[in-house]
Amino acid sequence: MATFIKPRVPRGMRDILPEQMIRRHYVIDVIRGVFEEFGFEPLQTPALELSEVLTGKYGPDAEKLIYQAGHTGGKEDISLRYDLSVPLCRVVAMYPQLPKPFKRYQIDPVWRAERPQKGRYRQFFQCDADTVGSESMLADAENVNLIYQVLSRLGFKQFEININDRKLITGIGQYAGVPSEQLGGLYRSIDKLDKIGLDGVTAELRENDIPEDVIEKLLDLLQVEGDAATVLNEMKQQLGDLDTACEGIDDLEELIHYLTTLGVPEECYRVNVAMVRGLEYYTGPIYETVVEEPKIGSITGGGRYDELIGSFSKQSHPATGTSFGIERIIDVMEEFDMFPSTVGKTVTQVLMTVFDDDLMEESLKLATTLRRGGIRTEVYFRPGKISTQMKYADAKGIPYAVILGSDELATGTAAVRDLATREQENVLLANIVEHIKQLMNTSGKRQSS
Repeated sequence: MATFIKPRVPRGMRDILPEQMIRRHYVIDVIRGVFEEFGFEPLQTPALELSEVLTGKYGPDAEKLIYQAGHTGGKEDISLRYDLSVPLCRVVAMYPQLPKPFKRYQIDPVWRAERPQKGRYRQFFQCDADTVGSESMLADAENVNLIYQVLSRLGFKQFEININDRKLITGIGQYAGVPSEQLGGLYRSIDKLDKIGLDGVTAELRENDIPEDVIEKLLDLLQVEGDAATVLNEMKQQLGDLDTACEGIDDLEELIHYLTTLGVPEECYRVNVAMVRGLEYYTGPIYETVVEEPKIGSITGGGRYDELIGSFSKQSHPATGTSFGIERIIDVMEEFDMFPSTVGKTVTQVLMTVFDDDLMEESLKLATTLRRGGIRTEVYFRPGKISTQMKYADAKGIPYAVILGSDELATGTAAVRDLATREQENVLLANIVEHIKQLMNTSGKRQSS
């Protein structure tokens, strides 16, 4: 008796079936369109990197999640890429002739050995846009504008882009009296504020031997809220004597000024001094987007990392970028039915039926005519009952079917059936491409109204 392997995928991995892929392509096309609208160029890097390229860049907690990818007899220590930012830095170091600023986008999978949960997978796509070679806060403001434009065009209404600056966070730690060697632990504790609350952060800071008076001063500052001007003015009053904090405040004031000029609505972003982002390579402004519902975590993240390229080259370059978590974005859009009705279950627009063996050749010729006319057409491979072929089209969600029988062929026509309304009309073969395009155009307008 044959032994079968149970078909399954590793934890945190998943198959993405055609209907889901169509929705995925829609989201990626919107993101890619905005990236290119802003002048970002496409780039692709290998899924595998030398382990030495990846290690030492993300911090101890993140590095535990890097997938090792060696093979029997392999002479190189290699790993699956953890993100797209570190490979970009390697590229910039390897190809110094690239004109600066270098604006690139990359849409590719990354791998992390995380605990699977809603919106969190071990293999997932990132959609990154980065600018290398500019210190201007306009580059950071452009990142925030990218986030606003993409999410708005995808139909998001309730989202908030949190903005902070690593220099300001360092200044807050210095003001409170946190020793420099404990600032890394401070970042990691504050970064958990949304998950474990003030009490949890307080307990964790105590575990890290942060004195009570220091904790109290920290928490007072981390709870400052209001519009951007209010928060930054309060930070100035409290931290104005600290050079590092002032640099961060100046960065944020310039960034906010550019956002106003670019027309990004103030209600879509806020300065959140308790937002940290866990990766250690950030050096300046950082940003992270959350949605009110569902509670799925951040759907975008990014910031400035001016020193990371220097780990690959004697000549470093300032750099900044943002990343869209497409898996979470799609999860939110599916949960709230945000996909346009024009994003269907299939890419096929017409099923070309085959009435019988004698008409196979004519059916194939008509299918070729439809395809050359720009209509995505699938041919039913075997002649048979038209009702069976209609059931197949319905199951796939194909909107139209073309029927070419002997009676139609004798009159130089074909029957075009709208599978949603069940209406059918005989159309001259010479006019069939234009007729179907008109049907699709009318249907699209009806669905979007």
